[in-house]
Amino acid sequence: MGATVKVYTTLGCGYCTAALALLKKKQVEFEHIDCTSDRKTRDWLLKATGRSSVPQIFIDGKAVGGYDDINALDRRGDLDRLLAGSANIA
Repeated sequence: MGATVKVYTTLGCGYCTAALALLKKKQVEFEHIDCTSDRKTRDWLLKATGRSSVPQIFIDGKAVGGYDDINALDRRGDLDRLLAGSANIA
């Protein structure tokens, strides 16, 4: 069984579009949460991640960052292991 993936985005965000495209290319099932007009969710994201930017991506409940972060994980070969639910990346 693969990892549980949640992606928080806003409309008009190029990095959000890129993150979604990368996950779709990898054929990953994920929950897409548009928080464009959702101040409560944006406030929670800031508390949970320390970041106010989007996208914010969670894999198995752990914040792994945004597009640049998952792209770097992918280039290192770590993203596939995380998405498979078989690795912990510090």
